[in-house]
Amino acid sequence: MSEEKTQAGAFPETPWTALFQAKAEDTLGNNALADLCQLYWYPVYAYIRRRGKTAHDTEDLTQEFFSQFLSRGDFGAADKAKGKMRSYLCTAVSHFLTQSRRAEQAQKRGDGQIILSIDAEMAEHRYGNEPVDSLTPEKLFERRWALTILDNALDELRAEYVQQKKGELFDALSGFLTGRDGAASYAEVASTLTMREDAVKMAAHRLRKRFRNLLCRHITATVESPEEVDEEIQWMMGAFRE
Repeated sequence: MSEEKTQAGAFPETPWTALFQAKAEDTLGNNALADLCQLYWYPVYAYIRRRGKTAHDTEDLTQEFFSQFLSRGDFGAADKAKGKMRSYLCTAVSHFLTQSRRAEQAQKRGDGQIILSIDAEMAEHRYGNEPVDSLTPEKLFERRWALTILDNALDELRAEYVQQKKGELFDALSGFLTGRDGAASYAEVASTLTMREDAVKMAAHRLRKRFRNLLCRHITATVESPEEVDEEIQWMMGAFRE
């Protein structure tokens, strides 16, 4: 696992702990933090929408939240004991909404700087597919956070297989990762790909191992220490049961 985390070019190279070392004058230039925010903006968007904001206001508020998040200089005073980016973000966006006013946001934004690339149509499509249930904004944030990490790791894994010209193999085996209903059996995949069944089982084992490595790497970028990764994986599983 540690080898995966230290590979050259592995994303993200700078973990969540970089946030606590950031200074006001150079935070916006910290590409690792900007990349983390770009990856994990949707849980914040869903949280704000669940708080009753319109789609248009939610897009503006999400942009403004991350603009402040990346530019302010108070990270050094953040409580490291909390340890997790998701906890810090959820609390921060709650405070932001309590304190925000639309007129003040327009003045603060001033130059119209766009911090995130938000696909508003896609965001609303995703939000429209959220279950109509009693999930609080906080629970919805947590569930979306967990799914975002899983999806990011899965997307990276598929990209690796496509690059190796093994996209068909990935598509055939991906059901063994997600446990989706109707997933083919080893024998069915072997027949489709004209492979031996034992070879399919070995390929599925390698796929699962690589997925876990990527998942751990993505999680490592959002926690205070590598020792918290397994705990975070357990938390993610629980986020879907609650």
